[in-house]
Amino acid sequence: MERRIYAPSKYIQGSGEIFKLPDYIKPLGKKGAFTIASPGTIERYGDRIKKSFADASFKIEVAPFNRECSKREIDSLIEKLKKADLDVVVGIGGGKAIDTAKAVSHYTGLPVVIVPTIASTDAPCSALAVIYTDGGVFENYLFLKNNPNVVIVDVDVIASAPARLLVSGMGDALSTYFEARACDISRATAISGGKPSKTAVALAELCYNILIEDGLKAKISVENHVVSTALENIIEANTFLSGVGFESGGLAAAHAIHNGFTVLPETHSCYHGEKVAFGTIVQLVIEDASDDHIFEVITFCKTVGLPTTLAQLGVKDVTPEKIKAVAAASCAEGETIYNMHTEITVEKVMAAITIADKLGGM
Repeated sequence: MERRIYAPSKYIQGSGEIFKLPDYIKPLGKKGAFTIASPGTIERYGDRIKKSFADASFKIEVAPFNRECSKREIDSLIEKLKKADLDVVVGIGGGKAIDTAKAVSHYTGLPVVIVPTIASTDAPCSALAVIYTDGGVFENYLFLKNNPNVVIVDVDVIASAPARLLVSGMGDALSTYFEARACDISRATAISGGKPSKTAVALAELCYNILIEDGLKAKISVENHVVSTALENIIEANTFLSGVGFESGGLAAAHAIHNGFTVLPETHSCYHGEKVAFGTIVQLVIEDASDDHIFEVITFCKTVGLPTTLAQLGVKDVTPEKIKAVAAASCAEGETIYNMHTEITVEKVMAAITIADKLGGM
């Protein structure tokens, strides 16, 4: 039985790290850094980042990221990279910008440095990119050749971001333990291509325990734009523990349910982790977990502000047709829901979504 543990070569978390980028990039290339960043990131940090490169006598070109990690966007950025003739890819921003940078690195064979400006997903550390259509509907997973060479997390930057983004990251991280545990029980193949390792499952469980212990305090920290020990712990949980935990532990129903919800346009205003959090509740219902366990998760979600009902996901007019559409997309061929250790049918998932919605509203 083959077990694999995938992780970035280096993970660095601290204060002011975003302005030390040349120190981490120079060992990887000689020509310079092709930097993909969201417009908001460029506006807030672009001048200071460019100055740090100028001070280090290292070339940088910044290319704006246009909202979706789609094939069209990836191809467009690859063309810009070829014209720039640089040899290190850098991704700065949220989950989709990061995934786009990883995809550009994958197709060009260049090293990649990832700098999340929010702790809203576990995307930074993984050798995986989630590809969407230009309209924001989930299309497929792109499995990459390598994990990022370096992941750099500046806690001051995270503390200055909206609290909802950190909370969304907690929602994404919330599923990590339950999905890894399900894959471990069923002996499913993890994203890494091997069976879940004990190390990955242990990291995933540690991730969950940190969320329960420090989640609320971390949210309060970000609401007040201060860095606390609790916030540093949650950043590590959201970014590293969840990233390594899901990739080497596996995905199951929670993320498949998220993918299912992307077929409903009214859910597009919700963040990835918000939909994954509700998907975690649905997974626990599918597993027929104990009431105590389900309500521990629901209570956590309510405490930090994660959605626990369909209405909170934007589905105000709940109909059987909508629930069936989500369930059918969640059960598409090849989806991770089949890593569950129980029989999966569209009807069973429809029932679980309905029950989760009612439990979440209690």
